[in-house]
Amino acid sequence: MALRDALLPELERELATTRRVLERAPEAHFDWRPHAKSMTLGHLATHIAQLPGHCAFVLGGAGLDLAMRGEAPRTAGSSQELLAMFDAAAAKGWAALSAASDEALGQLWTMRNGAKIIFQLPRLGAIRMLAMSHMIHHRGQLSVYLRLNDVALPSIYGPSADESA
Repeated sequence: MALRDALLPELERELATTRRVLERAPEAHFDWRPHAKSMTLGHLATHIAQLPGHCAFVLGGAGLDLAMRGEAPRTAGSSQELLAMFDAAAAKGWAALSAASDEALGQLWTMRNGAKIIFQLPRLGAIRMLAMSHMIHHRGQLSVYLRLNDVALPSIYGPSADESA
């Protein structure tokens, strides 16, 4: 079995779950934040919406230098825009991973900040970390934001207090 074929079903489940959570993000509360040090709900949701595209980003190069980052990405202005961003990133990430060879997934990928190496992993590990685990982590944060705003949560890995699986 190709490595991508082991990862694609997991990605498919996580993308579907993430979309269900993003669909609940209330546009009227995009400026809300639970704490002064926290991202706004809109910024967090936008960040999550962009993460599936990291599959393509990782497969498209040998690494990322955080010291070379450009301007910060903008926050979605509406629920419709948020979901369109997610759908585009998910399609781009899915296409890149679907086409990836075992050789490509085994190549070393490096995240650095200038001369300091933060981590080096085979691209498969970088995809798991930067696209999937990162998306799942922030989706958990967003579910707390939603709960604090009295938004009913969808089932994620089982029934939520608001609905059954």
